[in-house]
Amino acid sequence: MTDHSTTPGDAVLYASEDRIATITLNRAEAHNRLDHDIVAGLEAAWRRFAASDDLVAVLTAAGRNFTVGADLNDIPHDLYRGIPGMGVPVDKPVIGAVRGWCVGGGMVLTTMCDLLVAARTARFSYPEVKVGFSGGLISNLAARIPHKIAMELLLVGEPVSAERAYEVGYVNRLVDEGGEAAAALELAQRIRAAAPLAVSMLKRFAAQVLPQGPSERAAAARVQVDAVNTSADGAEGMAAFRDKRPPVFRGE
Repeated sequence: MTDHSTTPGDAVLYASEDRIATITLNRAEAHNRLDHDIVAGLEAAWRRFAASDDLVAVLTAAGRNFTVGADLNDIPHDLYRGIPGMGVPVDKPVIGAVRGWCVGGGMVLTTMCDLLVAARTARFSYPEVKVGFSGGLISNLAARIPHKIAMELLLVGEPVSAERAYEVGYVNRLVDEGGEAAAALELAQRIRAAAPLAVSMLKRFAAQVLPQGPSERAAAARVQVDAVNTSADGAEGMAAFRDKRPPVFRGE
């Protein structure tokens, strides 16, 4: 069964086939610059994936570049909402498929993927120190690749090649340009054939082993606070206070 649909504003596409989800950044004409629509679309896609019977997701992008980073005219300071495992709890595997440039928040996205496939021509960059702002989410990179390699990326702000990213363990597979999505799908098919309960448990356990940066911990707390404050119980409590009556809470 194949299901093709969109998330808010069509900025992100969601397709499901044989229990594999494909989530696609869909702003090729803008090189998939990260803006509020992209973040909202990603958040909706991860929520759908987490609630679905899909077993694994492939994260990819339309056009020549995965993403060239934040849209400086519409900077999504709430980027964490669109990051799997930060803005949305996801205990199923996510495989990234990258071509072209993967910049800024794109590196945050790919850092939170469980596996990563890249075209040999791909480039990874986190240039925020050259722009003068950063949300700090990328600090968890230092727990995923050698510390000094991570610090060179973060403090110098120069791009690294896909080959270098592969050498330091950031990328699992290098393929010819145009073959990254197929290679990611092949990995997804292998994971789909595995025992789902064991896969989810191992992903959760591995996440507990990895240290979290301050911004990542803050994002996780913010998500939980927002869930309480926007809940039906929250609305009921406010209404009951205004109406001067006892609230009826339902745990929803």
